[in-house]
Amino acid sequence: MKRLFFAIAVLFLGAASSFVNAQEGYVPTEENLRQREIFEDNRFGIFLHWGIYSMFAQGEWYMNKGIDAKEYAKSAGGFYPASFNAREWVKAIKASGAKYICFTSRHHDGFSMYDTKYSDYDIIDASPFKRDVIAELAQACREEGIALHLYYSLIDWTREDYPSGRTGLTTGRNLDHTDYEAYRLFMKNQLTELLTNYGDVAAIWFDGVWDHDSDPQPFDWKLGDIYSHIHNIRPECLIGNNHHLTPFAGEDFQMFERDLPGENTTGWAGDQTVSALPLEMCQTMNGMWGYKVEDQKYKSVTDLVRLIVKAASKGSNLLLNIGPQPDGCLPAAALDRLSGIGEWMGRYGESVYATDATGIPEQSWGVTTRRGNTIYMHLIEPLEGCPVVHLPVEGKVKSVTALKDGSALKYRVENGGVSITLKETPSDIDYVIAVELK
Repeated sequence: MKRLFFAIAVLFLGAASSFVNAQEGYVPTEENLRQREIFEDNRFGIFLHWGIYSMFAQGEWYMNKGIDAKEYAKSAGGFYPASFNAREWVKAIKASGAKYICFTSRHHDGFSMYDTKYSDYDIIDASPFKRDVIAELAQACREEGIALHLYYSLIDWTREDYPSGRTGLTTGRNLDHTDYEAYRLFMKNQLTELLTNYGDVAAIWFDGVWDHDSDPQPFDWKLGDIYSHIHNIRPECLIGNNHHLTPFAGEDFQMFERDLPGENTTGWAGDQTVSALPLEMCQTMNGMWGYKVEDQKYKSVTDLVRLIVKAASKGSNLLLNIGPQPDGCLPAAALDRLSGIGEWMGRYGESVYATDATGIPEQSWGVTTRRGNTIYMHLIEPLEGCPVVHLPVEGKVKSVTALKDGSALKYRVENGGVSITLKETPSDIDYVIAVELK
């Protein structure tokens, strides 16, 4: 992937003006640029939202519903996910064709899913499980060749030193004892642990800047200091921030929550511009991020594969979320979807991995991706009969083949592109045609 990594220190523009705290002058290292390239080539990853909130089976924001933090914390004493097996998780994820995992090290409820020295509110000290989940995941990822990314919340609904924003105001903590300097030091200490105790953490995925987007005066997160801290420890480690704004300097990839780059169905994107950084869209497999017992509306394998393809057509990764159960198992429906995705990626992965956006607008039949001199046509829209599909592309055509069996397809150059006659009515999840240019 070559997405102009050299436009590197210019991304702290208009929409981020109310958070002018970025790492100005940031110049990524060669190792960091290489990590960006690997990240883009991966194209598909799995998000895992797991914490003690899974015990309530109401999603990861359950505490924000007026739940007292001290009462909520008592649930840690019963958190014993006896069926958790990191190797089984990672093997199932790898079989899906995903190349990386992003795991929630600490969510807004403040509970750390690893052994931290800076709080007793963690899986080792506060739960009877006494196992470091991140350590086991990191080991399994190393064994299977899967990259590990770590989600880290900038918000904490339990700590009194966290300066309250617009969420977590009804958890019973004293809101008058805020001390951002102390809280920022706590976060930096935890990030040091995550970056030094678990091997090659490829990325840190921040969340929560939006908690202060309604403040009367702009809140200074001092992100530049946090970003510098990370890059000083691991220069190659990528930093992304789910702030729904144009990227700040110091960030290495841009993320979009529940929207493809350039779209705004959620209303969160606002004036956010699509940058020259590597891109990632995150989306849920069903409806929630954390496990919710009644949320069984899982997207179909067809819809999920097509989402991966649409993301790739825009030069973006897809980070697809699963909310593990309180017993430590991945839901059966999620495993079914992983298996189905893996079957498709095993056959057609070349049209997704290490591809670029073509710049060709979405067509009536679907979208396109490109690798080198080959353009992949993804026929994902309904077609009737044995239709002729037109690809508006310049250049001489060397060959046109159906990727499913490698058979040659008839074509003719006309109307500013190439018109291709299909041998059959497409009935696949995604009927892929490879157009090789000279």
